[in-house]
Amino acid sequence: MGSRLLSLLSETWPPKPKWTTDDIPNLARKVMIVTGGNAGIGKETVKALLEHNAKVYLAARNQVRAETAIKDLREKTGKDAIWLKLDLADLRSVKGAAEEFRRKESQLDVLFNNAGVMGAKFEDLTAQGYDLQFGTNVLGHFYLTKLLLPTLISTATKSADGKARVVNTSSSGHHGVQTLDFSLYQDSPARRKIKSSSAGTYLHSKFANILFSNELARRYGDQGIVSTSLDPGTVSTDITRTLPPMTKFIIKTFLMYPVELGALTQLRAGTSPEGAEMNGQYLVPWARVGKPSAATEDQKQSEELWNWLEEQVKGI
Repeated sequence: MGSRLLSLLSETWPPKPKWTTDDIPNLARKVMIVTGGNAGIGKETVKALLEHNAKVYLAARNQVRAETAIKDLREKTGKDAIWLKLDLADLRSVKGAAEEFRRKESQLDVLFNNAGVMGAKFEDLTAQGYDLQFGTNVLGHFYLTKLLLPTLISTATKSADGKARVVNTSSSGHHGVQTLDFSLYQDSPARRKIKSSSAGTYLHSKFANILFSNELARRYGDQGIVSTSLDPGTVSTDITRTLPPMTKFIIKTFLMYPVELGALTQLRAGTSPEGAEMNGQYLVPWARVGKPSAATEDQKQSEELWNWLEEQVKGI
């Protein structure tokens, strides 16, 4: 119990980073996707990847915001990211994005499942009627990963280290959940009776991100897939945009770190040579291998989640 508490405290108030973007190797001839790459940690991640010569698809739903981010990144790096239209809250859009990417590319070295929604109302739903936070953070990313797995596996077979990576953004908030509750995740009479707070489904989504990542690692590790999950840290990003103004002010003023630090953990998982050996591991701020809650190690829950997710995307 004591070691778990110390681990959580270390996630919340991490030491100074020992790994920085200067440690990223040359990424020339590498192809990567960053979901939510137009803002926050995602944009900072795209910036670092471009600076190290990767070909980067910036996946975002809003064309204006995506193009604004691409222009800003061009001014800072001298290089262009490529907009990939993706709305994770609409499974048909996810399918369209995967098809568009595969029309353009036969290679995908790293998929950063970075995008996220936090603070949505409990009544907010995705296009297919799922809780907006769980549907975006978990189901949308699951479907995108599933559709791109053939490309990732093909890339792994041709790469020098025999690996392709999927990096899944979770949160220290996952510690607040011990078990899945599928009655929360999809609109139904049972869900409407619960009248839960939106915070509950956000924490569930972050718990599920780790379960998904672990199950992906188990199922596809022998085919060259390296699946990691991570807590990026309490970072000042646009994800707080839907929170009440006073709550947002307090969090951003007293609890949050610069976005540059927040990108480090997923950048190490996705780009470092040692990251290729991190299949199934969980990383914590800043770019350290850590330990998630014991509940995330429950393989039965991971399998149950995977099977549920598979059912939801049938026929899309």
